[in-house]
Amino acid sequence: MPVKPDKAMVLAAGLGLRMRPLTDRMPKPLVPVAGRPLLDHVLDKLSDAGVTEAIVNVHYLPDQIIEYVAPRKRPRVIVSDERNQVLGTGGGVVKALPLLGAEPFFHLNADTLWIDGVRPNLARLADAFDPARMDILLLMAPTAGSTGYEGNGDYAMLPDGALRKRKEHQVVPFVYAGVAIISPAIFAGAPSGEFSLTKMFDAANEQERLFGLRLDGTWMHVGTPDAIGAAEEAFLESVA
Repeated sequence: MPVKPDKAMVLAAGLGLRMRPLTDRMPKPLVPVAGRPLLDHVLDKLSDAGVTEAIVNVHYLPDQIIEYVAPRKRPRVIVSDERNQVLGTGGGVVKALPLLGAEPFFHLNADTLWIDGVRPNLARLADAFDPARMDILLLMAPTAGSTGYEGNGDYAMLPDGALRKRKEHQVVPFVYAGVAIISPAIFAGAPSGEFSLTKMFDAANEQERLFGLRLDGTWMHVGTPDAIGAAEEAFLESVA
């Protein structure tokens, strides 16, 4: 039976340092791209995927995000307030686990941006997630066709979707697109306090329970102010 997550975790607590000066007075999730804040692009896609509740964590300039999401009905936003602590990408999820429940949930970075192909990628991810074989399923963007990305990739992917982490001097064809489905059970032995979600990806990988799904469409890496123009151009092309 395919899993259809109705809850999501959206990471919106980052400092957005590389996005300065835009983030001097505004948190990165509220930076507008193609006429809408980054966070809205993510929440709209979650709404289209049938998600009813999104847990959004906040740390940097938290009140702006709290105020912004308050009126939203679909999905309903519950704020996980981390203003007094730095928890990292992993610790932020652990803090929110009581709100996320026992079923697999969508996990997204608030600044991830993509244009769907024929079928929405969140629906494809839900269909592909098999809890019997997987603890984590990552949406993987091909480095070659992505906008604004210039790194060496994160993983190689086997024909069955199993992922192999990039070794230090290796170049691999796929980059994690900032979208995943995660089973909360994998956090059973997680450390307390601040830690990176990569630790959980590595743990699942060691158990051969980390898989990937190739993104259908265009992924845009909006890491710096310069990248916004390229992302907006890609949006314009997609509706032309």
